[in-house]
Amino acid sequence: ERTFRWLTLALFAYIGSAFLAHPDGLAMLKGTLLPTFRLDGTFIATLVAIVGTTISPYLFFWQSNQEVEEEISEGKTNLAQRKGTTVKELRIASWDVTVGMFISNLVMYAIILATAATLFRTGKHDIQSATDAAQALRPFAGNFATVLLAIGLIGSGSLAVPVLAGSAAYALSEAFGWKYGLDEHPGRAKQFYSIIAISMVAGMCMNFLGINPIAALFWTAVINGVLAPPLLVLLMLIVNNTTIMGKWTNSFWPNVFGWLTTILMFVAAIALILTLGKS
Repeated sequence: ERTFRWLTLALFAYIGSAFLAHPDGLAMLKGTLLPTFRLDGTFIATLVAIVGTTISPYLFFWQSNQEVEEEISEGKTNLAQRKGTTVKELRIASWDVTVGMFISNLVMYAIILATAATLFRTGKHDIQSATDAAQALRPFAGNFATVLLAIGLIGSGSLAVPVLAGSAAYALSEAFGWKYGLDEHPGRAKQFYSIIAISMVAGMCMNFLGINPIAALFWTAVINGVLAPPLLVLLMLIVNNTTIMGKWTNSFWPNVFGWLTTILMFVAAIALILTLGKS
């Protein structure tokens, strides 16, 4: 967990790259406050991909399980000790999620801004790898911006690989009733650690299969955007179920924003499916 916290600092390199790209301030404000919408397949797929990277299914498993792992590290090693919660604990969890989502969306905005100010403005739309992106950035934003982009890529990759592999391990282990948890000894949670190892090896093997990593990331985000809405429905039903949540069910405004987000994601996913069906 401490290692992840330090690696998170590398993400701020993306914000530095955005500043060094010297974006047009007026165009930036106009594009941010008055975005353009199109009803073609490429635009809708990109919209679903952006939503899919913001509210990804893996987050539901990773976030909840990390809360449990943190309680175990505090000495609450069995279910009876972890049962229930307090207002203070909920406030800390809410603050943790809010700050994390704000920073992640700020970093995403910086990436979009840097890309728009350099690659898109000069017509470079066919980026095949992270190396292509870094090299294409150099003539417009300078060597330092390229270095910052590389630092951001290394940091985000070092964060994403264990998190995604761990989320897959949590999801499958919970589904099949296997022992799981980073606090467990590998000998007692063989399937859990095997899934993590297999996922990481599979990710490394993609480098040797000729798969375009940028396209793979894009379509993975699209798939996440399509899979997330049904999971959000289940999540909203759970957090409003008094049998499960007791007195800690959702209040009015979280329900409003939660259901609104779910509906909008469903609309985007359905629009994508209809658009792809016509193409």
